[in-house]
Amino acid sequence: MDAAIARMTGPGGLLQLGHVARNGAMLPYVVSAPQTLPALFATYCAHYGNRPFLVDGAERLTFAQAYALARRAAGGLVAGHGVKPGDRIGLAARNGAGWVIAYMAIAMAGGIATLLNGWWSGQELAEAIADTGCSLVLADGRREAALHEAGIPSGATLVRIRQTVPVAEGLAALNALGGDETTALPEMAPDDDATILFTSGSTGRSKGALSDQRAVVQGALNFVSATLSVLDVMTQRGSPPTHLPATLVCVPLFHVTAEITILLQSFVIGRKLVMMPKWDAEEAMRLIAAEQITYFISVPLMSYEIATHPHRDRYDLSTLKDVASGGAPRPPEQLRRIVDGLAGANPVIGYGLTETNAVGCGNFREAYLAKPDSTGRATRPLTEVAIVDADGRSLPQGQRGEIAIRSIANIKGYWNRPQDTTALFTADGFVRTGDIGYMDADGYVFIVDRLKDIIIRGGENISGPEVEAALYAHPAVKECAVFGQPDARLGEVPVAVVYLREGMNITGEALRLFLGTHLAPFKIPARIWIAEAPLPCLGSLKIDKRALRDRYAEAAIPADS
Repeated sequence: MDAAIARMTGPGGLLQLGHVARNGAMLPYVVSAPQTLPALFATYCAHYGNRPFLVDGAERLTFAQAYALARRAAGGLVAGHGVKPGDRIGLAARNGAGWVIAYMAIAMAGGIATLLNGWWSGQELAEAIADTGCSLVLADGRREAALHEAGIPSGATLVRIRQTVPVAEGLAALNALGGDETTALPEMAPDDDATILFTSGSTGRSKGALSDQRAVVQGALNFVSATLSVLDVMTQRGSPPTHLPATLVCVPLFHVTAEITILLQSFVIGRKLVMMPKWDAEEAMRLIAAEQITYFISVPLMSYEIATHPHRDRYDLSTLKDVASGGAPRPPEQLRRIVDGLAGANPVIGYGLTETNAVGCGNFREAYLAKPDSTGRATRPLTEVAIVDADGRSLPQGQRGEIAIRSIANIKGYWNRPQDTTALFTADGFVRTGDIGYMDADGYVFIVDRLKDIIIRGGENISGPEVEAALYAHPAVKECAVFGQPDARLGEVPVAVVYLREGMNITGEALRLFLGTHLAPFKIPARIWIAEAPLPCLGSLKIDKRALRDRYAEAAIPADS
């Protein structure tokens, strides 16, 4: 992969590099590609033309058709709704072809695409709209109703879009006041603001992360380099791809993982997007077989459910070559079962943040199997990763500290939060991730824990992910979360909430006994609650530990903990 990237990024290469000054450093960026979202859409939709792009139920759109719909909608935003460059335009809807076209139209009209979390309550949506000063919000029926109930913030106009009808009909309201494909659109520059995405909220109230055009586009191009280098390796080994690229969209488009790694990268590599608004493992297998899906990224549990599904053998999943997930490494037992259950598909893991536009580390195929506990190396060619101390100074190889990421894809800062923005960056422009880890001699990063989520039991540090991995080794455990609760004697003790697989039955005490054969006694949760329903998730699909901590705050913990 390194050799392939070196060829692509050199003089005259497909992804030729230049450099731009940031925080006293010269950061690499791809110069041989469009530098703004409108230019990216125009270039690659024209290039791929009649190749299939969006599949959403019965509706199928080519790249050319998608661009034509977005161009018309953008004209309506400018001429009919008065959108000007820099206006924050909210988008609150479930995944679908209409979401994609609306996103494209906002960017082409010069608006800042403000991607609202579709799982929020009406009050949370209203707070984010007010915080970012959205002048216009495009919302589907469910989010429109929630906003009306909560109260639409002053200064914001709500426009209903529909996802249950063909896109041209569903977005017709954008042109109802005038404007079409002939309406003049603004010229955008790389330094113009492009998007606001919201942090997952794992450490408090969500913050709006503001990015310029260059950061968003370059973030996508950094993933393109990894994808093309894998294809190069496959070709060199005599096993080039036999199907056009296609991916299953089963993570929310308002989240950075889907926006950058799935949606925007797909424009560049000509990849088909197959929408799956609601997760169901068997429906996912049906779509993989029917649409010849070659790649999909999900939370670890999704690929695990496919690999272990009782109807797995009913579906031909042979086109699936890469199965990716984001965040902390999968538990080793899950990784083994995925490799065994999806023969021919290769595991991939990525690590990045909303604040880095998903750019960070990647661990691919054989390297992942060789180092399954690692989230990988800094993804080339644009990324630097450092392990830093509390003052932002780099630590020696092998020493634990805060993981920090620097690239041209990093956000500009948090909307209207200058103090939080200052705290986010080191003096030389690295984003502080809030994750503790170390780097080995090969440059592979290992995540130890969240900086603010370490459980300190009587002076002993406990890694939540380590305890969760041990819980996942039990066949009855489908979902689990480990976090700390205050304790009068020890200061803090670990506790856990577990959701069991269908048909399974085990008590929390029995799980504690099970952990006793895997973990040191001080790491065993003082109490394990068995949840009656799936655990709550954030917009990133990570389990919402903060909500669980609040829910179980008053629950009793045994006195002998």
